[in-house]
Amino acid sequence: MERKLFRAGNGWSLFLPKVIIELLKIDPENDTIEMQIENDILKIKKVDKKHEGT
Repeated sequence: MERKLFRAGNGWSLFLPKVIIELLKIDPENDTIEMQIENDILKIKKVDKKHEGT
């Protein structure tokens, strides 16, 4: 799935389709995500609230 970035203030945003949010079981209003870069690959995952801050 290819996506374009779009301007948001002084940065850039990435639109995530609803199906991706659902597959990751993310509640966008209550959950937070973690982003990592590994070998030029952006990884996005839901933060496990049980382990948050450890």
